[in-house]
Amino acid sequence: MPSSFLNRTLDRFERLGNRLPHPTWLFVWLCFGVAVLSAIASGLGWQAPWPDGSRVVTAANLISLDGLRYVLASSVTNFTQFAPVGSVMIAMLGLGLAERSGLLGGMLSGLVRLSGGRGLAFIVALAGVLSSLAVDAGYVVIIPLAGLLFARAGLPPLAGIACAFAGVSAGFSANIAIGPVDAILAGITTEAARTVSPDATVAITANYYFIAASTLLVTLVITAINAWIVQPRLQAAEAMMAHDAVKHAPGMALDVTEPNKAAELSSANANEPDDSHLHRAGSLAALLWTLLIIAACVCAVWPADGALRGPDGSLSRSPLVQGIVVVIAFTTGIAGILYARFSGRWSRASDSVAAMEDTFKSLASYLVLMFCAAQFVAWFNWSQLGQLLAIEGAATLQQVALAPTSLLLLFVLATFTINLFIGSASAKWALMAPVFVPMLLLAGIPAESTLAAYRVGDSVGNIITPLMPYFAMVVAFAQRYQPAAGVGTLVALMLPYSLILLVLWGGFLGLWLSLGWPLGPVS
Repeated sequence: MPSSFLNRTLDRFERLGNRLPHPTWLFVWLCFGVAVLSAIASGLGWQAPWPDGSRVVTAANLISLDGLRYVLASSVTNFTQFAPVGSVMIAMLGLGLAERSGLLGGMLSGLVRLSGGRGLAFIVALAGVLSSLAVDAGYVVIIPLAGLLFARAGLPPLAGIACAFAGVSAGFSANIAIGPVDAILAGITTEAARTVSPDATVAITANYYFIAASTLLVTLVITAINAWIVQPRLQAAEAMMAHDAVKHAPGMALDVTEPNKAAELSSANANEPDDSHLHRAGSLAALLWTLLIIAACVCAVWPADGALRGPDGSLSRSPLVQGIVVVIAFTTGIAGILYARFSGRWSRASDSVAAMEDTFKSLASYLVLMFCAAQFVAWFNWSQLGQLLAIEGAATLQQVALAPTSLLLLFVLATFTINLFIGSASAKWALMAPVFVPMLLLAGIPAESTLAAYRVGDSVGNIITPLMPYFAMVVAFAQRYQPAAGVGTLVALMLPYSLILLVLWGGFLGLWLSLGWPLGPVS
């Protein structure tokens, strides 16, 4: 049970954050705020040289003729090309069919019964950490499923969402396999290192030993935080709300603290077929279909010249990995249809269409929120305020004279801070690497170590910044169970994960380096 001091602190964060407007209106006001700040910054002539000296970054004024042209010309594409939108829409087509057919409810119930409700946080956290191989799939698939899974187990669904979000986003750079992110970051690091050493090469496997070991560390830390801090806090809040509800309405049998949760569980229970024979037939059909798709995917990428290998023969850049959300949606959607057909729940083709229509109806509020969030992120990037803040922060750190080890740890903190303004890992590293990699190389710190420190600082800050594109989406997921949830609710939930991981994961990196262990096969 978290201490009363910790509870009070998190409650203050939540109340303060939730005093902000509805998330949709928050992003509307943030858009106006960015516009005003861009005008002020532009009027003051705020500019900074790009780290490699190739150009000068200048604040762009949104309240100008050029800004007006940009807003009018880009508003549609800002929304349609906003990463979370398309991924969520496609994923929900398949997941909606699986849920409304009863397949998802049956699977979750079986998993809960199998685990006895124990170990769910570990399973969810591990799945989230490993999901970085599938790029966006973790955000749009694992996070909402985690809420359902925890609800099935009688645990606070927001704890499941928080656990999954921490695994997917805070544990983004931890994995047991090499993925697309490794290739991108290694390439940027190589180019930055060559400004000091022309022959330098940072391999894609440069941090493999460290990130593989970090997988277990991050998973265990997330599991512990969920069990010792997040769940007890949420359960205490639920108990208090239930007590107040009974006090004001004696004799009420319904738990009014989470109306959406109750409705969802009732719906899920109703989706489970009573006939065990038909249930087994539907489950078998869905399982055989899923195994068939898995076998087809393996055959398409297993050979070195497989049909779904990347242009260079790699797996990390293959169409399968890049389109994993589509594969998941197609697989789960057809599995749901087969389950419903063989279990006797659906008898007409129109039933599946109706299920997809109902799924899209439930996404209406999410789409409104995403439209406003997409404009804010795009306007912030166009104004170049984020780049200017990052450049100034990097220059400040560069002027600090510290020992190499201390400087590396300070770099973790600097990355964590800059991540609050620039969400993209690759874009941020493209900006920071030309400054920090050469600087730390000259201080005796290898480029591989700098890259590892960057990955730690970048990952742990993702879950507490509203500037992260998927943050608003997770708020929308939380509102499914707690309609009053806002930015403050999510920040209060995720703050323990972020700060504790920052300390422990950063300390783990420091210990790793102090022991002289190689970060990867070529370190």
